Amino acid sequence: MDLVELLKRHEGKSLEFKRDLSSPDGILKTLVAFANTAGGTIVIGVDDRSRNVRGVPAVLAAEERLASLIADSILPRLVPDIEVVAWRNLNVLAVQAYPSNTRPHYLERLGPEGGVFVRVGSTNRRAEAEQIEELKRWSRMDSFDEQAVPDLKSEDIDFRAASELFLPYRQLTPHALGTLRLVTEHQGRRVPTIAGLLLFGKDRFSRFPDAWIQAGRFAGINRNRLLDSLEIRSYLPRAAEDAIAFAGKHLMRESVIEDVRRQERWSVPLVAIREAVMNAIVHADYAQRGAPIRLALFDDRVEIENPGLLPFGLTIEDIRRGVSKLRNRAIGRVFHELRLIEQWGSGIQRMTTACQEAGLEAPRLEEIGVHFRVTIFTAPVKTPYADETDGRILALLADGVPRSTAVVAMHLGLSPRATLTRLKTLAGRGLVGEIGTGPHDPRRQYIGLR
Repeated sequence: MDLVELLKRHEGKSLEFKRDLSSPDGILKTLVAFANTAGGTIVIGVDDRSRNVRGVPAVLAAEERLASLIADSILPRLVPDIEVVAWRNLNVLAVQAYPSNTRPHYLERLGPEGGVFVRVGSTNRRAEAEQIEELKRWSRMDSFDEQAVPDLKSEDIDFRAASELFLPYRQLTPHALGTLRLVTEHQGRRVPTIAGLLLFGKDRFSRFPDAWIQAGRFAGINRNRLLDSLEIRSYLPRAAEDAIAFAGKHLMRESVIEDVRRQERWSVPLVAIREAVMNAIVHADYAQRGAPIRLALFDDRVEIENPGLLPFGLTIEDIRRGVSKLRNRAIGRVFHELRLIEQWGSGIQRMTTACQEAGLEAPRLEEIGVHFRVTIFTAPVKTPYADETDGRILALLADGVPRSTAVVAMHLGLSPRATLTRLKTLAGRGLVGEIGTGPHDPRRQYIGLR
């Protein structure tokens, strides 16, 4: 283990420094939290504030004592890697715990309800009952949203509304409801799953009162004065689009002179907000009670927040690299079928790219309490990026004449599919406008924003 590289890092979700073994209870809690969450390393013999290396006296005896404490204090049994690492004329102990397949682990003296801890940022948090149940589901490889709701009937799903949403892509049959895990067999009856109820349940708020989106536009940079708000309670696939429309209504536009023409673009690319909202819906922990998904717009930023930490086993660094674990497999499957999300795990990267291309800094991703928040900043840090092909599209549409995808594709010499992808990206960034009866209008046209 490279101690120099560890010392360069700050304490966080997967790293903690401990001065010594004088308070082993804190070390044991951290190991439980690491094993239950995304794994991590404890370095013993380093001051946690200054990161000065103090060393561990009688290191071999300390190693043996620590191994005994872990074996006697944590259930189910946890066997982390313990390594003696030399530092000049000193030695430290590095203890590495991996994400466990037998979680939830807990401190035996506190019991299986009070002794379960999870890692949030650089702190250990006692797991709540809902988190303990989620840990058990992850160990069983179960998905909360695929569970049956046995006291309801399949007719409690609004089949007509679901069929209308699926119409542009496929015919939604009763059999397809089962394939998508919106209904399932339970004791010889077809009943809704939690996903079916959340997505299209006629009376979904009686079971899940927080399965909606709270949108607000605030004056300034705090929540002291609310300018506009909207409770979005439509079916979740439509709620996503409603939230994005609310953001578009309140986002600032700026005028930019390019090629002697004045063009307007959004202060924040809508595609970035769209990805953040879709991720929030698909990855929200709907077992939690007390807070809906939230979209908050301020003068300097946009915040999108959903209940639930990152799925167990993931870190912020993982999701920035495109690593993904779906908390709600059935909801993710439906959103993928409806073309609301693309390849799983790519949303954060698309969001980041859109912001950087628009001249903004990368979004901030953080776990706060038991929620996950994405913050998109509106202050530009550099000139927005547009490659040569995008520049040709913008130049073509700059005259204000609406053109179809086919016409633009012919002008560029690209395929209609590739052209459509670029047009939608430019529209999401606020560089071109869309004209049509809806997002699936086959005669949809695009126009330059001047």
